[in-house]
Amino acid sequence: METRLQKWGNSDGIRIPSSLLKMLDVKTNDKVELNYEDNKIIITKPKKRIISLEERFAKFNGENLSKDFTWDDPQGKEIW
Repeated sequence: METRLQKWGNSDGIRIPSSLLKMLDVKTNDKVELNYEDNKIIITKPKKRIISLEERFAKFNGENLSKDFTWDDPQGKEIW
């Protein structure tokens, strides 16, 4: 498939046909990885990194970041 490089602001860009985007399972504003290899530009969909619970807790500093919460007074006919 041949396409043309076109001016896009201060850069150049290409349009990727929707059929190729469907094969790659990417949509507008999705992140993709660009690599240069053997005189080719390779576009790949990044793999989602699964973060373990242990890794999540490693970033936890012990502070309770929740704020006080109140339901306020009834505004209509709701029953509390």
